[in-house]
Amino acid sequence: MKAIHQLIEEQVRRWEILKRETREAKPIPVITVSREPGSGGKFVARAVAEQLGLDIFHQEIINAMAENADASTRVIRTLDERGLSMIEDWVSAAISDRHLWPDEVSRVLMQVIGTIGRHGRAVIVGRGANFVLPPENRFRVRIIAPFEMRVNCVAEAYGVSKKEAKRHVLRTESDRQAFIRKYFHSDIADPANYDMVLNAGSLSVESAAAAICSAVG
Repeated sequence: MKAIHQLIEEQVRRWEILKRETREAKPIPVITVSREPGSGGKFVARAVAEQLGLDIFHQEIINAMAENADASTRVIRTLDERGLSMIEDWVSAAISDRHLWPDEVSRVLMQVIGTIGRHGRAVIVGRGANFVLPPENRFRVRIIAPFEMRVNCVAEAYGVSKKEAKRHVLRTESDRQAFIRKYFHSDIADPANYDMVLNAGSLSVESAAAAICSAVG
């Protein structure tokens, strides 16, 4: 697997090339995927990206873009003047609407998410992207699953005991809830924050991905 800095470098190059091209408006909104830990949401996101031919941005690559000053600057500079103005408007609106007091890290995170949103044709996994992008540019998905199923999936994926898997699920769930509460003053589990909520306990990865593709297509 490529190192994250290589993935960022390749993505920036693609955006810089596209910046010089004239493109028609993109009909597909950016798809944001929030997921309960162990629900398989990342697999659904990957399947959607593959089916629709979209770029996929996981939590790790978004964090790397936002936390490294050089990387974040290069990412944001892939936008033209109009695009830069637009994401500043998006970030300002998100801050105003939710009465936020962002620190520098969270502001840069929102700018990076806004940049991805402006370029479009993307699936963003986690990091509160559904709270940053405006309604006309996003389709918000939440993947859930029964707790016991999630514990079993984590135990199998990491080769740990059910007891350890349960601790991992609860800790990760708590961390994600705290992140959204701190930076976006919202409840990550509130279905009103999403356009589609899918239960992986009753849907396969393929079926969930097909439902999302159908909704945005």
